Amino acid sequence: MSVVLMANVLFFSLQPAAHAGATAPAPAANRTAPDFTRVDLDQRPVSLADYRGKVILLNFWATWCAPCLAEVPRFADWQRKYGQRGLQLVGVSMDEEEQPVRTAYQKYGLNYPVVMGDEKLGEAYGGVLGLPVTFLIDRKGKVRIVYKGATDLNVIEHQVQSLLSER
Repeated sequence: MSVVLMANVLFFSLQPAAHAGATAPAPAANRTAPDFTRVDLDQRPVSLADYRGKVILLNFWATWCAPCLAEVPRFADWQRKYGQRGLQLVGVSMDEEEQPVRTAYQKYGLNYPVVMGDEKLGEAYGGVLGLPVTFLIDRKGKVRIVYKGATDLNVIEHQVQSLLSER
């Protein structure tokens, strides 16, 4: 188990349970997703509020994170597959420099906005301790599920489909 994954396990174990018998949610779960506006790699403004009414998959990642790079091509597939049904992916790169992000964006054929993140944005989402961290946000702007670390993408896709079916 890597240090990052161990930190995630400890992080979960220290969080209070939402109700008896529940597993502990990550800090931002079941709250309105904090709004932010950043520019994407093409210098266009990206505001989370602009996607209200859509299911948002907000993914904090970095180019130096192997599990992150394993996820992003599949996320691009989902944007193609589910975009017409109301899914919007937004990537938040936690890289220090923009150039490796641009290279990865092209290499992996990403088709969704990617903005540069920082500690302040991570803190707004309850602290991003280790990568990847993915927030699944419903059409009303509420964080429904938070995935920390490498996660079974089939599980995430099932949850995306479920949220897309809600009206």
